[in-house]
Amino acid sequence: MRDTTIREDTPHRGARHDDRATHRLGAWFAACAVAAAFGGCALPPVGGGADATEPARPAPASAPAAVNIYKGEAALAVGLQRYQAGEYPASAKSLQSALALGLANPDRITAHKHLAFIHCASSRERACRDAFRKALEIDPGLELAPAEAGHPAWGPLFRSLKAAR
Repeated sequence: MRDTTIREDTPHRGARHDDRATHRLGAWFAACAVAAAFGGCALPPVGGGADATEPARPAPASAPAAVNIYKGEAALAVGLQRYQAGEYPASAKSLQSALALGLANPDRITAHKHLAFIHCASSRERACRDAFRKALEIDPGLELAPAEAGHPAWGPLFRSLKAAR
């Protein structure tokens, strides 16, 4: 049952307030904002042809796969938002959920890379290496952005893994 009581402690005194609906709406807007913000940061499409009209990703074969990819992308957006907010344990859970739900390769790389950052920053070197290895298995040519590559916690580790390939 929804909480539709009149709240006297809100700025809109006397207004009916639905906490869950407001939370869901806020989370939806936040996920959309993160997706829009990171949309321009995506890697070039994998599998797309030279013709700009040719789709970069093939359409999913079935509806359940499309639903899972959508859920994976939504979980990725939440994970990236939490990462930017400094909520690293919650971010890691969302990123792992996104990988479990299914993502296209560029998004899988992003999820593994951010998991590596979280593990390295938390002094979990082995987990950091594993996450970077998974990203490099998907794209052996992966390069970190200059700010990422210069980070003292994961920059040297990433360079050593890349050189070992």
